[in-house]
Amino acid sequence: MTSVFRNGRIFAPSRSSSGDGCEFADGMIIKNDRISYIGSLDSTTVPDNATVIDLENRIVLPGFIDAHVHILQYGHSLRKVNLIECISLKHIRETISTYAKANPSVPRILCRGWIQSSTKGIALASMLDDLDPRPVFIDSFDLHSMWCNSAALDEMKVHSAPDPPGGTIHRDENGRASGLLDESALVNLAWPYLDSLYSTQDKIGALDVAVSSYTAAGYTGVVDMAMDQDTWDLLDQYRREKSFPFHIAAHWLIPFSNDQQANFKHVDRAIELRKTFRDPTFCIAGIKLICDGVVDGCTAALFQPYTGKSKPEDPIWPVDMLKEVVQRADEAGLQCAIHAIGDKAINQAINVLSEVGTLGRRHRIEHLELTSSEDAKRLGQLGITASVQPVHSDPALFKAWPGLIGRDRCKRAFAYKEFTDGGAPLAIGTDAPTAAHFPFPNLYNATTRRSALEPESTKTVNPHFGLGLAEATAAATTGAAYARFADSWTGSLKAGLSADFLVVDMQWAQDRLLEAKVAQTWYKGKKVYDVDAPEV
Repeated sequence: MTSVFRNGRIFAPSRSSSGDGCEFADGMIIKNDRISYIGSLDSTTVPDNATVIDLENRIVLPGFIDAHVHILQYGHSLRKVNLIECISLKHIRETISTYAKANPSVPRILCRGWIQSSTKGIALASMLDDLDPRPVFIDSFDLHSMWCNSAALDEMKVHSAPDPPGGTIHRDENGRASGLLDESALVNLAWPYLDSLYSTQDKIGALDVAVSSYTAAGYTGVVDMAMDQDTWDLLDQYRREKSFPFHIAAHWLIPFSNDQQANFKHVDRAIELRKTFRDPTFCIAGIKLICDGVVDGCTAALFQPYTGKSKPEDPIWPVDMLKEVVQRADEAGLQCAIHAIGDKAINQAINVLSEVGTLGRRHRIEHLELTSSEDAKRLGQLGITASVQPVHSDPALFKAWPGLIGRDRCKRAFAYKEFTDGGAPLAIGTDAPTAAHFPFPNLYNATTRRSALEPESTKTVNPHFGLGLAEATAAATTGAAYARFADSWTGSLKAGLSADFLVVDMQWAQDRLLEAKVAQTWYKGKKVYDVDAPEV
């Protein structure tokens, strides 16, 4: 089958400019699942039996690839009480209380989007206990901590549990859990417990919602960034029974343990699965290592201490253990994705990759929120991919930073332009469900450095580190494809590549990105979303 797209503006970044330089072709031809031609239709032969589609001067972009997402958690999050707009404890309590009264039959109250600064960083069970007798579990917006009421703590039986390596069960003066679990305590205790409560049908339903949401947003690919065996088995089942309208690559989570043999065992499982799943549209790309936490929770590893603290926070992984794990994965051909937010963790990650990382593995560092100028330059020198989530730089989410680390250090936050100027490959994702999955607000944050959450605000976060629109769009498409070794077959609108693209109503201007509307999404030459299609 051949389809001809005419009267449109087909995204074609200019090679002569790395910022806003962009050219648009007016036509595209796809044959079966591949792009066969991009350019003026007057300069080529159009098959007589082709289906002709009038784009009505709309823009065609390569399908977005979310370079960092947690797809099952995202699906579950859509069914939780959203607290992202709550600016105070009073507002949080009112929102939970309203939901509890409207939903008397649910066994637990699950919430998301708690911004730690809204409660001044305090998260005690006693602040929730009088709202409802049912267990209350509240995910922080960054998914690095969880706030629970007493019923939830009792249900999980965490009072007598030891702190896992790299995490903390916060306790009262009597040693009992007081309400907050962070980092490894969340990953190793709370998440497995809550996951055990979901039936397979619940999880399939969550995936259904996630899949439809991502397709409607214009995505034709995702990179899942903390994979485990149960979730991988579920995705494989979903793929065989229903199929995904986008390609998936995953990074196998290596949860930190003081037992290095246990860490190696996780790496070896990733190696085994990579050999088993050879389809590039559904594969294990590498491993994920979490080397620190987040600034908002004061768990990101920094060279200088947080305000009011005497000692700086250290990375989760001792450098010798991290080096051995990275080397084991690298020698097996796996890509390493290292979560590093604070300057100390970023420096550690770069040092390790410079010593034992093989050039060409496209090793990545995730987040890179507070980077020294020296390390920003080293990314490009070492060929390390900068995997960033501009939505995290939204000024509405940045309000606590000056008080936590000081205004001077804030001047180094989200230094994307330095990464690209230094030659680092750039991949843009959202880290959903820590943030909304929509691509155009993400590009708005990347380019204007203004708030998509509070668009009426004129506040910015380090606008000199902003990207050009073409540059940011390429990072969310071509760059994201490169970062998961898919750039040879998707991620760009070029002849010979997979026909993965979206049709969008938009003005090509940074300050108009929040108005963009996805009209259609095409994957492998088939339309998988149409805003005008009747709902089934």
